[in-house]
Amino acid sequence: MFNLMKTAILMAAITALFMAIGSLMGGQTGMMLALAVAVAMNFFSYWFSDKMVLKMYNAREVDATSAPQFYRMVQDLAQRAGLPMPRVYVIDEDAPNAFATGRNPEHAAVAATTGIMRVLSERELRGVMAHELAHVRHRDILISTVSATMAGAISMLANFAMIFGGRDSEGRPANPIVGILVMLLAPLAASLIQMAISRSREFEADRGGAEISGDPRALASALEKIHAYARGIPMAAAERHPETAQMMIMNPLSGGGLRGLFSTHPATEERVQRLLAMAPGAQ
Repeated sequence: MFNLMKTAILMAAITALFMAIGSLMGGQTGMMLALAVAVAMNFFSYWFSDKMVLKMYNAREVDATSAPQFYRMVQDLAQRAGLPMPRVYVIDEDAPNAFATGRNPEHAAVAATTGIMRVLSERELRGVMAHELAHVRHRDILISTVSATMAGAISMLANFAMIFGGRDSEGRPANPIVGILVMLLAPLAASLIQMAISRSREFEADRGGAEISGDPRALASALEKIHAYARGIPMAAAERHPETAQMMIMNPLSGGGLRGLFSTHPATEERVQRLLAMAPGAQ
C-alpha cells in the first residue's frame, strides 16, 4: 500500500510539472494539452515502460539454454524470495551494472551487463541479483521504471518549450529567459523527485537482497567492486538516457557536478557498512 501511495504521488508530481511547462508553452490551452499528454504518458508508463527501458539498453532475453548458469541463479533466488520467475536479460555492456523493471512481481524482469558477470564472482553476482529481486519483492520496480520514462519525457518537453518558445495566459510570447529557466529547472525538478524516493529504496533493497541470498558480505563486496570498476568504464546507454540511472544498482553516470550532487544512489561506503553490520559475527 505504501509503495502504491508513493507511485501515485510520483505520477501526480510529474503530471504537475507537465502542466506547468504546458502553461508556459501555450497558456491555459497548453496546460490542458499537457495534462492530456501526462495522463497518456502515465498510462503508457504503467503498461509499457519496462519494454521501453529494456529496448534502450538493447537487452536480450536469455533462458536456461542460452545462459544456463545465470538463469538458474536467478531461478533459485526467486524461489528463495517467494517470487514468480522473472524474465531474465543480458546487456552487452562492459560497465558492471544491473537493474530490475516491470509493473509488478508477475510481470518483472531482471537484467545484468556482461561486464558485471566478468567482474564479480558467482557469490557476489548472487548478491547483486538478490538485491534486484528485493526491488521486485518490495514492489518498487514500477516506481523506478515510471519515473525514468516520465523524467525523460519532461526533459524532451522542456527542450521543446525552449526551441519553440512559450505563451503567457493571454497568448502573448513569454519571456525567453523564462524558457531557458524551464529548460534547466524542469529536468532538475524531475531528478529531485526521483532522488527523494530512490536513496531509501536502495538501502531497503540492499537489506532485502542480503536476506534473500543469506550472504550480506557478498553483496557488500560486489558493491565495492562495481564502484571501483564503474568509475573507469562508461555505460553508453545510461549516458544517452540519464533518467534511467536511478534504476541501476550503482550510479552509472560519469562526471560530477550536478549529477553527483543530485545522485539517486546513496554513498557506496554507507551501503557497504550497513551490509557488513548485518553479517554474522558483526558487532
